[in-house]
Amino acid sequence: MENNHSSGIGKINLFLIAAGFIVIVIGFFLMTGSSTEVKFNPDIFSFRRITLGPMISFFGFLFIIFAILYKPKNK
Repeated sequence: MENNHSSGIGKINLFLIAAGFIVIVIGFFLMTGSSTEVKFNPDIFSFRRITLGPMISFFGFLFIIFAILYKPKNK
Protein backbone atom coordinates (compact mmCIF):
# COMPACT_ATOMS: atom_id res chain seq x y z
CA MET A 1 0.00 0.00 0.00
CA GLU A 2 1.29 3.34 -0.98
CA ASN A 3 0.03 6.59 0.49
CA ASN A 4 -0.14 9.28 -2.16
CA HIS A 5 -1.35 12.10 0.02
CA SER A 6 0.55 15.30 0.52
CA SER A 7 0.46 17.92 3.20
CA GLY A 8 -1.96 20.80 2.80
CA ILE A 9 0.83 23.32 2.46
CA GLY A 10 2.80 23.35 -0.78
CA LYS A 11 6.12 24.85 -1.74
CA ILE A 12 4.56 28.13 -2.81
CA ASN A 13 2.77 28.43 0.52
CA LEU A 14 5.98 27.77 2.45
CA PHE A 15 7.81 30.41 0.40
CA LEU A 16 5.04 32.95 1.09
CA ILE A 17 5.04 32.10 4.80
CA ALA A 18 8.82 32.63 4.92
CA ALA A 19 8.40 35.99 3.18
CA GLY A 20 5.74 37.00 5.72
CA PHE A 21 8.02 35.97 8.57
CA ILE A 22 10.80 38.16 7.15
CA VAL A 23 8.37 41.10 6.96
CA ILE A 24 7.43 40.56 10.62
CA VAL A 25 11.09 40.49 11.66
CA ILE A 26 11.68 43.74 9.76
CA GLY A 27 8.73 45.32 11.59
CA PHE A 28 10.07 44.23 14.97
CA PHE A 29 13.52 45.48 14.02
CA LEU A 30 12.02 48.91 13.24
CA MET A 31 10.46 49.00 16.71
CA THR A 32 13.79 48.43 18.47
CA GLY A 33 16.19 51.07 19.64
CA SER A 34 18.38 52.13 22.46
CA SER A 35 16.80 52.44 25.86
CA THR A 36 18.40 53.82 28.96
CA GLU A 37 17.00 54.01 32.45
CA VAL A 38 19.21 56.95 33.39
CA LYS A 39 18.02 59.58 30.93
CA PHE A 40 14.67 60.05 29.15
CA ASN A 41 14.96 59.45 25.43
CA PRO A 42 12.18 61.16 23.41
CA ASP A 43 13.05 58.95 20.43
CA ILE A 44 10.86 56.20 21.92
CA PHE A 45 7.86 58.13 20.59
CA SER A 46 9.15 58.41 17.02
CA PHE A 47 7.00 57.59 14.00
CA ARG A 48 9.22 54.63 13.15
CA ARG A 49 8.75 52.94 16.55
CA ILE A 50 5.12 53.82 17.26
CA THR A 51 3.49 53.60 13.83
CA LEU A 52 5.66 52.18 11.06
CA GLY A 53 7.07 49.12 12.85
CA PRO A 54 3.74 47.84 14.21
CA MET A 55 2.00 48.41 10.86
CA ILE A 56 4.65 46.45 8.97
CA SER A 57 4.49 43.61 11.51
CA PHE A 58 0.69 43.57 11.33
CA PHE A 59 0.76 43.35 7.53
CA GLY A 60 3.30 40.52 7.85
CA PHE A 61 0.88 38.58 10.07
CA LEU A 62 -1.96 39.21 7.62
CA PHE A 63 0.28 38.06 4.77
CA ILE A 64 1.06 34.83 6.62
CA ILE A 65 -2.67 34.16 7.03
CA PHE A 66 -3.07 34.74 3.29
CA ALA A 67 -0.09 32.46 2.58
CA ILE A 68 -1.61 29.63 4.60
CA LEU A 69 -4.99 29.94 2.87
CA TYR A 70 -3.56 30.47 -0.64
CA LYS A 71 -4.45 27.69 -3.06
CA PRO A 72 -2.50 27.70 -6.35
CA LYS A 73 -4.49 27.39 -9.56
CA ASN A 74 -4.33 23.96 -11.13
CA LYS A 75 -3.37 23.71 -14.77
